[in-house]
Amino acid sequence: MGKLWTILSHLYSLSGPIVTLLYPSYASVQAMESSSKLQDEQWLAYWILYSLITLMEMVLHSLICWIPIWYELKLLFIVWLVLPNFRGAAFIYNKFVREQVKKYAILAASDPGSVSNNDCAYEDKVISASPKEKKKLRGDYFPWSFPRSGERTALRS
Repeated sequence: MGKLWTILSHLYSLSGPIVTLLYPSYASVQAMESSSKLQDEQWLAYWILYSLITLMEMVLHSLICWIPIWYELKLLFIVWLVLPNFRGAAFIYNKFVREQVKKYAILAASDPGSVSNNDCAYEDKVISASPKEKKKLRGDYFPWSFPRSGERTALRS
């Protein structure tokens, strides 16, 4: 039992980077090169979930370190997310994450699965504009940018 436990406890350190980073990176590149929207959705959902898991681990590290098999459980969960037979990442995203995004109105487009034509039109304007016009367009597109010269803000008196 001792040897088996040692092997299981080191499973994450041996296969974790391969399962969590190497294979998903390879599969993401393959999905980008294919015409399948399902593959794109699966791998984009995976990277969103992986970043959320990593962020949660960083925030809750002091609690997680008390769970003896946390890394093994995480590895099993990520294997489920990664394997194309299960499409776990797309399932979790569609069932939980998308609902929260819609609930808090994070998505700006009316259809969350598509790119709006306004974004494409904006990119076309920026590409074909002169440098002075590009600066003006960028200022209109990013509302958090610095005020233009001559404009007053609430902070200034």
